Amino acid sequence: MEAIYTAEAIVSGDGRNGAGRTSDGKLDVTLAIPTEMGGSGQGTNPEQLFAVGYAACYHSALRMVAKQAGANVDDSSVGAQVGIGALDGGAFGLEVTLEVTLPHLDHATAQSLADKAHQVCPYSNATRGNIDVTITVSDD
Repeated sequence: MEAIYTAEAIVSGDGRNGAGRTSDGKLDVTLAIPTEMGGSGQGTNPEQLFAVGYAACYHSALRMVAKQAGANVDDSSVGAQVGIGALDGGAFGLEVTLEVTLPHLDHATAQSLADKAHQVCPYSNATRGNIDVTITVSDD
């Protein structure tokens, strides 16, 4: 692969209880461990950032495959839930659920487009085989 864009970021402080910023200064966040993991929750966390990034990337892929199919994606959205938990042997792992809403399409068409988007999305390709990713299509 030849990269057409490379994002750069640096984290300082105490990792999950630190600060993160991109090299262009467009993202500058305070990081904090969530209260559910014993932290203060007084900042964002890597799982929230991953959820936003994956949802945005997947939504773009979904809109691309829908446009190619001539499907109406007005009012579409993608929600992401990223869970973190312990794995065997003391390591940690992630799981992702993506909820796709395509209100102007029937369920079968929406599911087909969601499946196609999962094949072209860079985040989906990066995580495939590494973490559980569940894609649901809302009937809203």
